[in-house]
Amino acid sequence: MAIKQLTVFVQNRKGTIVSVTDILAKSNINMRALSIAETEDFGILRLIVNDECAAEKVLKEQGYLIKVVDVVGVKISDEPGKLTAALDVLDKANINVEYLYAFMARTEKHAYVVLRVEDNEAAEAALTASGFKLITEADICKL
Repeated sequence: MAIKQLTVFVQNRKGTIVSVTDILAKSNINMRALSIAETEDFGILRLIVNDECAAEKVLKEQGYLIKVVDVVGVKISDEPGKLTAALDVLDKANINVEYLYAFMARTEKHAYVVLRVEDNEAAEAALTASGFKLITEADICKL
């Protein structure tokens, strides 16, 4: 049930992000979520898109180094303490969260949280058992 995330390695210089987003837009690929981490010389752009295969292909054709990783998506109510509750579930299941980022749904009062963890299946089982609803690639495409 994991979601495919594109990790794009980019140079940390003016115009790099617009170049990636322009390539995706011209290929009719819609971004659903993104996160960027940077150092002085390079950045790591993480993307959830509506068509991971097409995005990977077109960006590789343009010379970008890309890694596709499976991440866990979880739906969390947009109220104080709900993210803490989800993270607590993973902590109690001894699952390390490597990173996370969130994005809001357009009409509902909740956030989708993308989690990179050591063991997707264990994280999914722990979150589901605690009453959290996981999101899927199909859910992402509906946004």
